[in-house]
Amino acid sequence: MTEKLYVVDKEIQRDKSEFVSSDVFREAMSRLSAPVALVTTDGPAGRYGLTVSAICSVSVEPPTVLVCLNRDNRSHAAFLRNGVIGISILEPGHEELAFRFASSKTDQNEKFLGADWVERLGGAPVLANAAVTLVGRIAQTLSSGSHDILVAHIHDIGLQTENTKGLVWFDRAFHHLPAQT
Repeated sequence: MTEKLYVVDKEIQRDKSEFVSSDVFREAMSRLSAPVALVTTDGPAGRYGLTVSAICSVSVEPPTVLVCLNRDNRSHAAFLRNGVIGISILEPGHEELAFRFASSKTDQNEKFLGADWVERLGGAPVLANAAVTLVGRIAQTLSSGSHDILVAHIHDIGLQTENTKGLVWFDRAFHHLPAQT
């Protein structure tokens, strides 16, 4: 049997009303498998994009997803002003692109170079060879801590139909999920 290591913030033990430390929380969340997606926008505020793993479905009626964005991210205001969001769910082979979009040192125009982008219904750019693309309008914004939760109603979906594989982020590394047979 494998021994489990429990990390407890000593401050929490004294006062249960306090939060755990951000380092302990980050370590715990690094072990939560998450999809790897590029989130993009285009419009009056310009073309912006970043890599996210905080994304999930909310509702089928209407088709709705949520994406969490740090308010300190330089693209945050553009998403709110443009009001449209493109989501490209990545596959194995897209790791370099994911790192490029995650970098705060890379210029927004450079992020989009060297990949095949298409504008789907709604105007946000999505990656042509992504496993799945979703495009929608931001319907609601909720704030929590350092992030805003963008709730988007989806108006356009693109599904790759052959040999789709998954790319997930777990324990601070990319992992490949095999194609379903």
